[in-house]
Amino acid sequence: MKVVQLLPALNSGGVERGTVDFARALVEAGHESIVISNGGRMVEQLEREGSRHIAMPIHKKSLSSLWQVRPLRELLTELQADILHVRSRIPAWLTYLAWKKMPQASRPRLVSTAHGLYSINRYSAIMARSEQVIAISTCVLDYLQENYGKYLQRTPALVYRGVDTNEFFPTLQLPDNWLENICGEFPELRGKRWLLLPGRLTRWKGQEDFIELMARLAEKHADIHGVILGGSEPNKTHYEEELKERVRSLAIEDRVTFVGHRGDIRYWYKQSALVFNLSQRPEPFGRTVIEAAAVGTPIIGYDIGGPAESLRACFPRGLVQKSDPHALYRKACELLDTPAERAHLAPEFTLQAQAQHTIEIYQSLLEERELHRD
Repeated sequence: MKVVQLLPALNSGGVERGTVDFARALVEAGHESIVISNGGRMVEQLEREGSRHIAMPIHKKSLSSLWQVRPLRELLTELQADILHVRSRIPAWLTYLAWKKMPQASRPRLVSTAHGLYSINRYSAIMARSEQVIAISTCVLDYLQENYGKYLQRTPALVYRGVDTNEFFPTLQLPDNWLENICGEFPELRGKRWLLLPGRLTRWKGQEDFIELMARLAEKHADIHGVILGGSEPNKTHYEEELKERVRSLAIEDRVTFVGHRGDIRYWYKQSALVFNLSQRPEPFGRTVIEAAAVGTPIIGYDIGGPAESLRACFPRGLVQKSDPHALYRKACELLDTPAERAHLAPEFTLQAQAQHTIEIYQSLLEERELHRD
């Protein structure tokens, strides 16, 4: 089976990581994997792991992108893929317009994955117009049916995004000198229990709630240290300064550290006593939740959106009502004072399960076409 995935670029982010992970799983399962995007720093890994990358400017949210429809149709005709799998709105529009004018009997089957709770408009509706939509959580599936039901050709398939258990697993060991090197870079972490909040620095990811929590916990627990892991977007560095000013105003500079973006996040999960997901609005999925669960670290998170789904499956004890700082504080104290059982990764959140289920969807679509031909 030849599968072509299409997305804007391969620089960073959950969709991009998921695309590369799934491409690797396709290759390992013996299928041919191709990715079309505008390129980026993850292309090297993608190609090293056996996929082919084709660079094409299918990323610009501009009417000028329509000039890519004909070249894209010519490329897809040449590739003769079995499956086209779109993962973002602009590539989905360009692919749909190219695909619609291909001969119906021989064109690939068209699949989309809804990775987000998209704004409700005709532009976003393209994600619901494929032959089979995949939703990455029940939260997303319900949202699609409620807001885009008239566009859906069939009920969306629920396929959770999965963790690569070759990378994140309970017996993961820290590399030699890793902890020593980190404590050399951040001496204030030495000998402390780390409380970790991963996620890019943006107003709805919960860093403010985390800082307020650390100010309260610091009064009772002398051995804890808050770690905020994640970088700020180039045009939003002012928010990082706001957060650091709040830390200073609470006089907890010696109890909270900003470590920036890290490529070794699995070791930060492993070394931490608790991991937090404090998103202020419903997110479609909780990747940090399942990654932390995969290495066994307890997680605390608000009971909203996709992260709550993941928590209910992997560590239900960590669920907290949103906008209740007292409940958040009590839960953190509870898990710090009486060490909790380790979190566990539910089987439906593994990359293996995601890949197997997605490949089954592909095969079902191809078999369906063969039946119609007969």
